[in-house]
Amino acid sequence: MNDPRDFERPILEIEEQIENLKLFGGEAKREKELAALQKKLAKLRREVFAKLTPWQVVQVARHPRRPHFLDYVEALFDSFTELRGDRRFADDPAVVAGFARFRGRPVCLVGHQKGRDTKQKLLRNFGMPKPEGYRKALRVMRLAEKFRVPVLTFIDTPGAYPGMDAEERGQAEAIAYNLQEMARLRTSVVVTVTGEGGSGGALALGVGDRVNMLEHSIYSVISPEGCAAILWKDAARAEEAAAALKLTAKDLLRLALVDRVIEEPLGGAHADPPALFASVAMVLEEQLSELAAVDPGSLFDARYAKFRAMGAVAGA
Repeated sequence: MNDPRDFERPILEIEEQIENLKLFGGEAKREKELAALQKKLAKLRREVFAKLTPWQVVQVARHPRRPHFLDYVEALFDSFTELRGDRRFADDPAVVAGFARFRGRPVCLVGHQKGRDTKQKLLRNFGMPKPEGYRKALRVMRLAEKFRVPVLTFIDTPGAYPGMDAEERGQAEAIAYNLQEMARLRTSVVVTVTGEGGSGGALALGVGDRVNMLEHSIYSVISPEGCAAILWKDAARAEEAAAALKLTAKDLLRLALVDRVIEEPLGGAHADPPALFASVAMVLEEQLSELAAVDPGSLFDARYAKFRAMGAVAGA
């Protein structure tokens, strides 16, 4: 299998040329050349990102510069106060939870945090939560329910941590319990998949009244590599598995498993984070205002019906 990010190589080469020109800019000739390169870059991005394969979408969803949960918190919310610990075992840095204000409105925030550099990745366990992470998330969501504060969750995880210590502390039970209790929450819940939505580790924060996906995010029961290893005993067939899994935002919207796809800037979320944050904020504001007009009992009934309807076969 070729380097999965080969499709980005021409884009990266032009970006490098632009950066070099900026270092030595100033002359009219260089400014003209810079403008031409920027125009060429925009055209190439449009061409490349208009025909991404599912496997290439996976690579964009995993891009090392893609915004993480705390980037959204900093850009979109005010007065964030983090709450830690599950009151049973420990705090899990792979899940960040707390309260903030969004355009004057109090909100509860819960999200996976992967970490950017090696130290942070290790601290955050690469965004793979343990049971205490899910129990912390539910503790904070219940507090939000008590005060009728809407819950916003941001999903970006390869999956729940599969280590022995996590299994010993009840990983499967923690995920299943979150699914049950999120379905019962008497406050509005808006879910946004921002990067990877991997298996039950993602779904444990994914039961909501509105479920959004960024344009180049993914959401699947298993990673393409894991699927290929199980089906064909060959992880190198991950590209084939990605196509079969129907894990892109476009696929999931068509299957009515998500409610909305949020358009990303040309070149992906990492190419223009401020533009991305503006798009996400617009959708969140619209959905929160819409849900604020619904009474808690009706929210519960609609959420239940929404998830029960998923996977129904016409005429069955």
